[in-house]
Amino acid sequence: MGTLNMLGLAKRIGARFLLTSTSEVYGDPLEHPQKETYWGHVNPIGVRSCYDEGKRTAETLTMDYHRGGGVEVRIARIFNTYGPRMCLDDGRVVSNFVAQALRRQPMTVYGDGKQTRSFQYVSDLVAGLMALMESDHIGPFNLGNPGEFTMLELAQVVKETIDPMATIEFKPNTADDPHMRKPDITKAKQLLHWEPKVSLKEGLPLMVTDFRQRISDE
Repeated sequence: MGTLNMLGLAKRIGARFLLTSTSEVYGDPLEHPQKETYWGHVNPIGVRSCYDEGKRTAETLTMDYHRGGGVEVRIARIFNTYGPRMCLDDGRVVSNFVAQALRRQPMTVYGDGKQTRSFQYVSDLVAGLMALMESDHIGPFNLGNPGEFTMLELAQVVKETIDPMATIEFKPNTADDPHMRKPDITKAKQLLHWEPKVSLKEGLPLMVTDFRQRISDE
């Protein structure tokens, strides 16, 4: 509904509209890495479907307003992003691991920890969104870091950054959890002249510094 309302506003005042979509539109992908041409593999009635299908519907509405109403639109499919000032307990895996390690709690890994994700530092995402908005291209564009890590590899990087003695606690996996997630950013490289610059080992300490300060103030 928020997307629909904003599209209506953009049509009335002639604004350029940016939809921040998500890699979740690909669901549990059967294609790896994921290109923008891939239509996805989503469970429409699963526990994650409200978010997955909500974003897919938002993309549909955005393109309908573009084709039918002449609204100038841009669509970005954002992959996992991290950085300072995130909520300490937002449930995202990087936030979870960092906050748990700083609080000397076990890091929670769901399933066997072999599922993969790609992690993009926030400044790279901002640069990508700006490049998209300043371009003449509609998208969708994958905006993410193609560096791929298993959850266990991510936990190891967090341990090296915060506390080598940190431990891992395994819990049952959540339903419809994607096994693989990695963006193909060829389209963004070619048309937006954009690619991420900050590696996980460079960006994570910047996030840790912020989290450490806020957790010490709790």
